[in-house]
Amino acid sequence: GNEEQYVLQAVKSDKISSNGFFGKKCQTWFEKKLGCKKTLLTPSCTAALEIAANLIETQPNDEVIMSSYTFTSTANAFALRGAKIVFVDIRPDTMNIDETKIEAAITSKTKAIIPMHYAGVGCEMDYIMEIAERHDLFVIEDAAQGVMGKYKNKPLGTIGHLGAYSFHETKNFTSAGEGGLLLINDKKFENHAEIIREKGTNRSQFFKGIVDKYTWVNLGSNYLMNEISAAYLWGNLEKADEINQYRINVWNMYHNGLKELKNRKLIDLPIVPNECIHNAHMFYLKVKDLETRDKLIQYLKQNDILSVFHYIPLHSSPAGIKFGRFNGEEKFITVESERLLRLPMYKGLEKNNVLKIINTILSYYAE
Repeated sequence: GNEEQYVLQAVKSDKISSNGFFGKKCQTWFEKKLGCKKTLLTPSCTAALEIAANLIETQPNDEVIMSSYTFTSTANAFALRGAKIVFVDIRPDTMNIDETKIEAAITSKTKAIIPMHYAGVGCEMDYIMEIAERHDLFVIEDAAQGVMGKYKNKPLGTIGHLGAYSFHETKNFTSAGEGGLLLINDKKFENHAEIIREKGTNRSQFFKGIVDKYTWVNLGSNYLMNEISAAYLWGNLEKADEINQYRINVWNMYHNGLKELKNRKLIDLPIVPNECIHNAHMFYLKVKDLETRDKLIQYLKQNDILSVFHYIPLHSSPAGIKFGRFNGEEKFITVESERLLRLPMYKGLEKNNVLKIINTILSYYAE
């Protein structure tokens, strides 16, 4: 699209740091598209999650509940503020947090539930929100992979009290490498979020004319996206529907092309529940076991195809053991994660290459 043109325009503007023309356009686009109260661009999804942890006043010895099949940022944002991370098992169908395991993990110290929408497929949010309401807990959606995904026609990230998006280079939309967005769905967080993002000052209120000078009013940090990154992101957002549909088409090609192997019970394919609309963030398949996965990765590599596995479950990592604990029985996370293999997925992946990938996998199983 017009990314290069917009980046050059940003470089030549008088507002290159943050909150410039493109930054405001992006935030307005998301607010209209998503229908949330307010959005704030951040340097990363990690930063958005850290703001969220601050907004709900996470304290040492608080507990937050999440799946351990997620990226480190989901846990780090809360562990940095002294919280204990309580991990629970996943659903093997979607790789999302098992909503039926959450309530048993709640204690008097529990502060929040952090559902992460794996592969842009929504967690069972109605169930999770009902638990949160009953126990007076916050829900912060890690929707890093969820832009353009929906649960019961509600955009992912807009259902909990707060949400976070990622525009890292590996995501569906990017702000030139790194970037994120905080989604504010509860109006009471708006002013404080701006203060935290502006190094703990009321600078945003000053520029709105609400105060005649700005000063340090609370704890915060520099969580602002620069205008060049916002300009690049705007070039992506102008083509958002086109990018989304392209990825969906690739995802469908994979799914249809590999269905034969699923029918023969050689692999499992992604499952998207009826109440969810996914965004084709990734396409993965599940093979028999870890040994099969390693062999298939090597076979694809020999045919110039890059395939990768994903997260090592956090609860078994050194930091996960130090800063968290697992609640209940760990039945699915390890075994399912060891079966999972991700295939190439990006805007511009040509049909002939998708067919090559499919046929190479078919050849592996034929051999």
